[in-house]
Amino acid sequence: MITLFDTLTGLIDRIAETGSRRLALGSSRRSFLARSGTVLVGGVLLPVLPFDRTFGQAHAAVGAIDDPTACEYWRYCALDGNLCSSCGGSVNQCPPGSEVSKVTWVGTCRNPTDGKDYLVSYNDCCGRAICDNAPFCNTNERERPGYRMGLHNDINWCMANTSQGYHCTVAALVGIAE
Repeated sequence: MITLFDTLTGLIDRIAETGSRRLALGSSRRSFLARSGTVLVGGVLLPVLPFDRTFGQAHAAVGAIDDPTACEYWRYCALDGNLCSSCGGSVNQCPPGSEVSKVTWVGTCRNPTDGKDYLVSYNDCCGRAICDNAPFCNTNERERPGYRMGLHNDINWCMANTSQGYHCTVAALVGIAE
């Protein structure tokens, strides 16, 4: 009987030892640091990934005016920021002394004159102080919550540039939406 008891306790010892070694391998400081580093690097690289906002389908209001210095201009249907057209730039060009952001968001706006939908790339202009004399437009048609970063326009998209200061936003046409 003692040999059966010894065999049984030996088996239990081996199972306990194997389980504790596996647990130690998976929960060591080195393993924790490796997982933390992966999360940290992934979190840093996530903002510079390109985002596709074409399924947002934001449309301008009916009867929108054709004045690029007003928030009701049809290209500004998903814009959240100051207009560069009132800060020394144009609808699709940053003012002198600022540079276009490396990451952007895209919306789909309807041109009331021809009735077609266009893809509009919203580019923040970076590198200068915020343009206070321009109207601040906040048209959030079909905007998604902040945890869906590529569909959220309340983000400072200058984060990928060397100079991260926000100045204003332009709305460049990309093409016709299909």
